Amino acid sequence: MLVTLAAVLVALLAVVPLAYVVWSSLTLGPSETWRLLARPRVGELLRNTLALLAGTMLLSTLLGVGCAWLVERTDLPRPGLWHVLFVAPLAVPAFVTSYGWVSLTHDVQGYAGALLVVSLSYLPLVYLPTVAALRTLDPALEEVAHALGHDRRATFVRVVLPGIAPGVLGGALLVGLHVLAEFGALQMLRFPTLTTAIYDQYRSAFSSPSANVLAGVLVLGCLLLLLAELALRGDTALWRVGRGSARRAERVRLGRSRPAALAASSLLVVLSLGVPLASLVRWLVVGSSTAFPVGELLGATLTTAALGLMAAAVAVAMALPVVWLAVRHRGRWSDLVERATFTAHALPGIVVALALVAVSIRSVRPLYQTLPLLLVGYAILFLPRAVVSIRSSLEHAQPVLDDVAASLGTRPAMTLVRVTLPLLRDGLGAGAALVFLAVSTELTATLLLAPIGTATLATQFWSASSAASYGAAAPYALLLVLVSMPATWLLSRQTRGSSRP
Repeated sequence: MLVTLAAVLVALLAVVPLAYVVWSSLTLGPSETWRLLARPRVGELLRNTLALLAGTMLLSTLLGVGCAWLVERTDLPRPGLWHVLFVAPLAVPAFVTSYGWVSLTHDVQGYAGALLVVSLSYLPLVYLPTVAALRTLDPALEEVAHALGHDRRATFVRVVLPGIAPGVLGGALLVGLHVLAEFGALQMLRFPTLTTAIYDQYRSAFSSPSANVLAGVLVLGCLLLLLAELALRGDTALWRVGRGSARRAERVRLGRSRPAALAASSLLVVLSLGVPLASLVRWLVVGSSTAFPVGELLGATLTTAALGLMAAAVAVAMALPVVWLAVRHRGRWSDLVERATFTAHALPGIVVALALVAVSIRSVRPLYQTLPLLLVGYAILFLPRAVVSIRSSLEHAQPVLDDVAASLGTRPAMTLVRVTLPLLRDGLGAGAALVFLAVSTELTATLLLAPIGTATLATQFWSASSAASYGAAAPYALLLVLVSMPATWLLSRQTRGSSRP
């Protein structure tokens, strides 16, 4: 009962931005709302957004699943090293990757460049849960399929793919939600979408009816994504009693395809890591505006790390009851509660921030421009990262263990601490790391919700890069990468475990 109540409260808090957008749109009236929607510019923005959404989700999923298969199921040399390299783009924010490409060539500005850069940035969001799913999949299932006469392709389609589908779909969903809410990278790449238009509208007017209507369109897109992922995922239970086969799955020999696999993997790493990092180093060395204000750099770094750690703890605590309800008490009600936590993730940070500003000023004024309100804003924005990660672990945790603990007289609270949480350790760590990475690079919500005088690496970087001071922005970008590296390393270790020989 307490878990259900906590999950419902979290869901209600998560839909506050959605309620704000709906309320703002309703106050306009249907005729005014239609007038704002039925404009050629809105149609152009919608086409751009949908094209980028579909292209990025498809490309990121293909690359993520392909890389995970190479690392976990083939004899690719040094799989541990490649695993780290495929995860490493998480340490480079999307707008820093865009900065790296744009500062080298303006040819990437447009749809093709946006598709490439954004897909490279979000590739790990699909790769990580796919690797985790492949490692937890019992190889005995594949061996049985082979014994029944299925070749590797049929086994992958009929056995492996259904087993890893929740992880792949969850990662693709995160990619789609990120694309819907992406601002910084697309603004640098000069590719207009609904999100960049919303930012432009809010910049011209604090409460813009047109921006609220566009935000409503984004929310609708988010809901459609959630429904599609829910329908494709189904309700099949993937947990099993016992650990299954202790043997790892047989690795496919690449043979003559090995040079091509190595070349493709190397090219991917160069594009996702080499280009942005080389650009950073270049501007640090040759930039005329390059400077190293030690006090400002240190202060922004400490603030960024502290906010990331606190927000990660809050988001994980909020995600736990939601995931427990969704997995242990499956049904339409639990699905609705879980899906509600995803709605704010499709909204630009500026919309979520303005919703919280409006609510705090009217209802809880003492919270306005305080640290607790900023942390709540972060948690609402990035709660899906924690939910997806924790759910992936709980899906494979045997509920019979909870029943055994209860039969032995263990109280529910102690069962949670002594039985369930240890099984969720990897998911909790991955969720916290993903939230930390997101908070470290968050921009617009920080500008609106943070207490006066708060400076993070992202806000300082944006201030310099917006003025085309690439050299001045480079130190902040480099520190952003360095701050993100520990969380990225943690994700790398938790999703793959000990390195293979």
